[in-house]
Amino acid sequence: MISLIIIVEAAEGKAEMFSKFITEEAREVIAHEPGCLHFFVSRCLENTNLFTLAEVYEDQAALDYHRQTPHFLLFQERVKEHGLMASKTPVLGDVIFS
Repeated sequence: MISLIIIVEAAEGKAEMFSKFITEEAREVIAHEPGCLHFFVSRCLENTNLFTLAEVYEDQAALDYHRQTPHFLLFQERVKEHGLMASKTPVLGDVIFS
């Protein structure tokens, strides 16, 4: 299994739109990607512009598949079109305990 943890800071004034689009994306992933074992979205209590995405995939092939799905590509297009992210820090790793 591999995990992908992403810390996203939404652009100023764009947090609600980011929240809406990432929630739609997460629902699509869970519904249509059997190789995605978990997809969590959380929002910081102290800074509501800050989000954490925690994703777990069976293997690299499942993550590669995820990155080619229509819903992922639509999410990426929306992020770019609306300038939703101020910053993004991804951390990809092997799951050593679950």
